[in-house]
Amino acid sequence: MLAVYLEFDMRMAAEIALQVEELAGPSGAKPRGLLSSKMDRNIGDVLYRLLTVLGNPVDVAVLGNSILRELHYRVMSGPQGDAVIAAIQRKGTSGKLVESVAWLRENYANGIAVADLAKEVGMSVPSYHVHFKNLTGSSPMQYVKAMRLHEARLMIARQSGTIAYVAASVGYVSPAQFSRDFRRHFGRTASEEAKWVHQHLGQQG
Repeated sequence: MLAVYLEFDMRMAAEIALQVEELAGPSGAKPRGLLSSKMDRNIGDVLYRLLTVLGNPVDVAVLGNSILRELHYRVMSGPQGDAVIAAIQRKGTSGKLVESVAWLRENYANGIAVADLAKEVGMSVPSYHVHFKNLTGSSPMQYVKAMRLHEARLMIARQSGTIAYVAASVGYVSPAQFSRDFRRHFGRTASEEAKWVHQHLGQQG
């Protein structure tokens, strides 16, 4: 396993933050940007249990939510905790940028202007670039491109239409540019990806 993507449930995180504050008092740490950090043993253990139960629908129904809640708690009590709580409370730079990223996740297929994003959160374009990269590890347009390409790959896996249709659906005007970006990102063209899916998964019923 190379990587696992898990979408953070902000509502669940907010509930945990309130419970922790009631029991331990408010955190005195200042909001800061999110950075990548090493996964500790506690998070690794919870993640392993989560992946294990996903293979059994009954386990998922009985245990899934509690394991997800524990995973959120472990993340929030780790090195990223203060930044996550700041984001939940929409405080400081982290909070503003999280709102901006959330908007991008909903609108990545539309035309994106970084100047408009920066203006929306009250930053200059250079400042927005710096803070965005501190939060996500990439520039705004690199982040948008990655979202478009990953969604395109999911559409190809679901055999959702032609390559041109997939490209347009995720926001590409030029199918040729889409093919170049796809190959650069995943190591093979979208057509090669579609062929692999067809050979290994067959026609979906």
